[in-house]
Amino acid sequence: MKYRLFWSVAAAGSLSCTALSAQQLSRAPYLPDHAAVMGRYQKVQLMDSLTRKKVFRHNVDASWLPGGERFWYMVGNSEDTTKTYYLVHAATGHKKEVKDTAEQQRLIVAGRPSSPVAQREPSRWQDFETDPVSPDKQWIARIINGNVYIQSAGDSALTQLTANGADTGQAARYEALAWSPDSRYIVGYLTRPVTDSAVYYVLTDVARTTRGQLRSHPYKQPGDPFPSYQMYIFSITDKKVIRTDADALDFFGPPVLHWRHKAPRYFLYEKVDRGHQRFRVMEADALTGATRTVLDEQVPTFIYESRLYTHYLPETNEMLWTSEKDGWRHLYLVNTLTGAVKNQVTRGEWVVRSIDSVDAVKREIWFRAAGMEPGEDPYFIHYYRIGFDGQHLVKLTPAAGNHQVYFSPDRKYYIDKYSQVNVPPVNELRRTADAKLITVTERADVSAWQATGVPFPTPFHAKGRDGKTDIWGIMCRPSDYDSTQLYPIIENIYAGPHDAFVPKSFMSYYTDMQRLADLGFVVVQIDGMGTANRSKAFHDICWKNLSDAGFPDRILWIKALGKKYPFADTSRVGLYGTSAGGQNALGGLLFHPEFYKAAVASCGCHDNRVDKQWWNEQWMGYPVGKHYEEQSNVTHAGKLKGALLLIVGEADTNVPPESTYRVVNALIKNNKTFEFLPIPGMGHSDGGPYGRTRRNDFFVRHLLKAVPPDRNNAHNSF
Repeated sequence: MKYRLFWSVAAAGSLSCTALSAQQLSRAPYLPDHAAVMGRYQKVQLMDSLTRKKVFRHNVDASWLPGGERFWYMVGNSEDTTKTYYLVHAATGHKKEVKDTAEQQRLIVAGRPSSPVAQREPSRWQDFETDPVSPDKQWIARIINGNVYIQSAGDSALTQLTANGADTGQAARYEALAWSPDSRYIVGYLTRPVTDSAVYYVLTDVARTTRGQLRSHPYKQPGDPFPSYQMYIFSITDKKVIRTDADALDFFGPPVLHWRHKAPRYFLYEKVDRGHQRFRVMEADALTGATRTVLDEQVPTFIYESRLYTHYLPETNEMLWTSEKDGWRHLYLVNTLTGAVKNQVTRGEWVVRSIDSVDAVKREIWFRAAGMEPGEDPYFIHYYRIGFDGQHLVKLTPAAGNHQVYFSPDRKYYIDKYSQVNVPPVNELRRTADAKLITVTERADVSAWQATGVPFPTPFHAKGRDGKTDIWGIMCRPSDYDSTQLYPIIENIYAGPHDAFVPKSFMSYYTDMQRLADLGFVVVQIDGMGTANRSKAFHDICWKNLSDAGFPDRILWIKALGKKYPFADTSRVGLYGTSAGGQNALGGLLFHPEFYKAAVASCGCHDNRVDKQWWNEQWMGYPVGKHYEEQSNVTHAGKLKGALLLIVGEADTNVPPESTYRVVNALIKNNKTFEFLPIPGMGHSDGGPYGRTRRNDFFVRHLLKAVPPDRNNAHNSF
């Protein structure tokens, strides 16, 4: 076996010589010289220029023509900007190229631009119109000086119904009037308003000024008060005013009302308690003002309120409702007279992601779900339909991958567009009745992209902290990586509990992660426990525990990656993130310094007491307790180890800039060394092009131990 000499500096500063085998030497850390670093920066700049052309052949999403029997689409070859138009007959799949420019324009004008089926989680909180007219067109409900009036549509005569409202300052006033379907009742609310406190920031460099400009805007933080809404009912026949016996609504605004079909004396409304741990469907009697609870869900952690789905079927006194009470987000059919669950519509260890539509006549639900297909990434979205009784499940998207569906106007046909991060898009035309494939309209041609040598991201999964749950992520490696070398690992982190964040569809462009990888890193993105779109137990990790950020799962995932791909150096790991990801990036150094060595944290919500109310009370709970302080990055700033770069935009209206400045102050008080980049005039951002350049240089210095370009010298600027 051949040996080579490896020189190192001993503790006393003297040189020592060690004999290493070729195999051992090949595993030595990759320490590029200055020329190599410059070459990598130049390559990234070159690839940026090249891939702005998006060198791949792709089809533009379809536009259906009136009647739903035909659709057209355009294919662009982005290397030479050529555009080719096709017209397709849906029933047969016959496709013809449309070359005539005038005909192309006619198709564009006539076509109905189609978008993938949207998530349709309806709001429970209604925006009410001003001066609503009764359904029989006889009356106008009005609010004058904070009181309720009705005005005759015939002679404009006004009748005052209340006198205890006011229209000034913080005095109680009536708001949000809504009619019953039979025009016999109005529902309204005596509202006690609150004024939200302001947050402030200073614009330091405004054109044509010589002083910083103070700005402010209302901003509700955790624990701040909400307006209260006391429900009243106004009888048109006898001009009677009835205060319901319901507690005032003190969280969010007036709800949407759902009136009984055959007995419009009764209506249903929904109530979410502050703290997100209780959801109720209430019934009110418009004649008496009496209310009762129809459905009551209470949980020890949280109900993800903004993803609750309810759909009311007044003709049959039923409702469809999503709940995670069996551990997974599923659909239930409920009797709205008794509140009893008639049957569970969907079940299994998978998640209903959203509802497309409900057909009350056929008693069918069209929905999206993830995790139902064995052997696939559990985040891949597929489309299905199912009967109200939970029978006759039809899968509309059979191919493995992440799907988007574009239905024809009459829903007889649909285009199924699917891909994976490393599998280019395929577009299929299918028949809705039985999901039969009619034709493959397009397959993306990525040969020109592949010729650049930039690799597709690599999906990877490994077991999480419980030893049985799969944690999913992706890896981007350098375009010219050498499997015999070692590359530091950088995690692009965002552990916000409101969703999952690892891309699942084809990434057909030169991404920010790939740019960073091409500087000599392995760049990864992971969805750890505490994020959404998996089981309730998976999600519950975040409850009053945002500092966890899924780190135990992320660290195990990265270690497993290093075992499978030995070129990934788990001894040199950094991370970066924005917003909640900025909070997470700094948290990596504060709470897991044995693993993470460098971090870039941009506009982080470092203290959840300083951030927005709705987001933080959803996951950290209400009332604001000691756990808020205990998990604050400000509280733990003195624990900092490793290299840190903080970035913040001075005009951030999403996360107040003081969230970062309080961390800065705590670090200074604890005599910590760090880098800080405030950016004048910038809002909520990762720092923009300049901030990303500084981030990249930071990792080159601290993980590669190399010297980035000196951009103050023009000949060395990239």
